[in-house]
Amino acid sequence: MAVDPKKHEMPTQDPKVRAHNFSEVALGYTAEIAAAEASRCLNCKNRPCVSGCPVNVNIPDFIAQIAKGDFEGAYQTIQQTSSLPAVCGRVCPQETQCESKCTLGIRFEPVGIGRLERFVADYHNANVTELPQAPAANGHRVAIVGSGPSGLTCAGDLAKKGYAVTVYEALHTAGGVLVYGIPEFRLPKSIVAKEVDSLKALGVTFETNVIIGKTLTVDELFDMGYEAVFIGSGAGLPNFMNIPGEAYKGVYSANEFLTRSNLMKAYRDDPRTPIQKGGRVAVVGGGNVAMDAARTALRLGAEKVYIVYRRSMEELPARREEVEHAQEEGIEFRLLCNPTEILGYRNPDDPRDAKNGFVTGMRCVRMELGEPDAGGRRRPVVIEGSDFTLDVDTVIMAIGTSPNPLIKSTTEGLEVNKKGGIIVNEDGLTTRESVYAGGDAVTGAATVISAMGAGKTAAAAIDRAICGSAE
Repeated sequence: MAVDPKKHEMPTQDPKVRAHNFSEVALGYTAEIAAAEASRCLNCKNRPCVSGCPVNVNIPDFIAQIAKGDFEGAYQTIQQTSSLPAVCGRVCPQETQCESKCTLGIRFEPVGIGRLERFVADYHNANVTELPQAPAANGHRVAIVGSGPSGLTCAGDLAKKGYAVTVYEALHTAGGVLVYGIPEFRLPKSIVAKEVDSLKALGVTFETNVIIGKTLTVDELFDMGYEAVFIGSGAGLPNFMNIPGEAYKGVYSANEFLTRSNLMKAYRDDPRTPIQKGGRVAVVGGGNVAMDAARTALRLGAEKVYIVYRRSMEELPARREEVEHAQEEGIEFRLLCNPTEILGYRNPDDPRDAKNGFVTGMRCVRMELGEPDAGGRRRPVVIEGSDFTLDVDTVIMAIGTSPNPLIKSTTEGLEVNKKGGIIVNEDGLTTRESVYAGGDAVTGAATVISAMGAGKTAAAAIDRAICGSAE
């Protein structure tokens, strides 16, 4: 039977409609489309797609089950190795991971693995209401710092083995970057809440509004009887360019902007933590976070949104799907440009301007690509005399984040690298006995699935250290 050379398109909201709402952009496959897409799988004997998945989901088996119409069976297959299929099916960069290894992709478009994962997770969530049963307790206790993807994965894997697990979260809602960083139109918060509820059913306890390093220290966690601690605190410290004008009102880090919108509900008419809405917005950066910030600003009422990125479209690191969605929604890409100064206005007679004024524009220079840098990417070089000004009143810096130094500064024996990432071995063990770490706290800002993989690795190592388990 001939194989369809193209993967089935994902149904989406019309760009002109979705640009003004926070409902999910992608609408998901129907059962018929999912079965048709699953039939494209070649079911290779060497299963190369599995090697591209950081948590080793049994991809050919779950796709074969979809093709047979056994959607719940497909979900259970994914659940054997992945705790967050509804999340991963939406936000993981499958095109550079499992789908990049797909044999069908050598000649045609690869199988839409991520879209199929989302389909079976959504099918399960819509049709199965029973929560998992907590296993028998094994008498051991582990503390998890941070409720992002690495912390949730580590907690889930340990809870399934009978550990009493407590997750400590600094914010008032569990989910970490899944709730504060990723917008509703890409990842509905109800999905994250359902995953958290499943962990609670397994016996995991969540303690919110607890800042480890301030409310409690790692040493105090051990004093409370925990036998191991996993640090999955993420990379929440925003980077700035250190150019003139970054102190003006209307300049945000992407972290602050997205957290205020996603978690603090700043889109409401009477928000407790408002953000500047409307006007003209420049987002500096070219990653997925930049796309999220730009598309959020548009939905909050911006009349014009620019993505300002110092390299070309070929080097832009965001997922192609996110870039295409942003372009469809009318966001303008100013490529090969770099900011040099944020311009502003200060009125000494206005009490609001007593310290800092308001953004009125952003001065930029045009760039061209020169010789490759140490990482192999062509280095942007300033074109002399190419200065120009963008007329904007909000600037969002989306140029990366670093791990917060709070835990390191309050934990003796915990070593970090020059970028602030916690140093770990292949099992996720830090330089401090019985303290493990993974995800962005180790690597800096990376993907959800890589953080999950780190949480899974650490959970297995913790189990071996405490119980001597082979698995």
